[in-house]
Amino acid sequence: MKKAEIAVIGGTGIYNLEALKIIEELDIETPWGKTSDRIMLAEFEHGEQKHNIAFLPRHGEGHFIAPTMIPQKANIAALKMLKVEKIIAFSAVGSLKEEIAPNHFILPNQIIDRTRHREDTYYNEGVVVHVMFGDPFSEILAKECEAVLKETDIEYHKDETLICMEGPSFSTRAESKLYKSWGAGVINMSVLPEAKLARELEMCYQMICMSTDYDSWREEEDSVSVEEIMAVVKQNSENAGIVLNKLLPRLVELSVDSDPARSALKFAIITDAKKRPAAAVEKLKQVLPNYF
Repeated sequence: MKKAEIAVIGGTGIYNLEALKIIEELDIETPWGKTSDRIMLAEFEHGEQKHNIAFLPRHGEGHFIAPTMIPQKANIAALKMLKVEKIIAFSAVGSLKEEIAPNHFILPNQIIDRTRHREDTYYNEGVVVHVMFGDPFSEILAKECEAVLKETDIEYHKDETLICMEGPSFSTRAESKLYKSWGAGVINMSVLPEAKLARELEMCYQMICMSTDYDSWREEEDSVSVEEIMAVVKQNSENAGIVLNKLLPRLVELSVDSDPARSALKFAIITDAKKRPAAAVEKLKQVLPNYF
């Protein structure tokens, strides 16, 4: 299996790494099935060294997978099998605050789960594991992302709460107003279970959100539409490329050994080794050989 220390997950409008040289496309079969699409392995040169960057389009190239149907367990497992330690995930989001305008970027630090139909753990087959998820994003990665955003002309916000809704339809006005009353800043359909699964496999994860619209809470406007969103996505995608080009050199030099995510399972495995089903252990051993 090839290795890639860093992974980039592309959301709506981000389906490839245009600035990097793709050296291989990987079709990885995991114990939890196949990924959304082939994982592109890109070569990134920094100084005299070459680094592999894994890229995975969350919805598949061409956007053919609905949010609820994304094979998240396979996606994250495949990145772990590539030895990824750091994940930067991009996502289009709706804004729940006036000051977060379309084309603004957001670094969330909290999540509220409003999903209903998604498998969200690797530990539901006879092995009980309780990982800490109080702080769902990586503070270390967030600091690097903010440092890069400060070097650009992109308006950004940080320390916002991200609502994750089921989709694929958008919020009703009543729902949008409710989320706004909670003090949440943005809403999307993809951060969960992605962030939780990354934590369960001890990978550092940070989402970079890109605002496309004001959701449905503004009474004076029509509710959000796909046409409105796609008009903003192109500029957001270009800005994401700018951010990524500046971010990668920092990430290849960045140590995340002190990130709590890197030892999330140290005291989290509850089930006695004698009680663990052999089939479950065999699957988990492929992604967490140090524990199983």
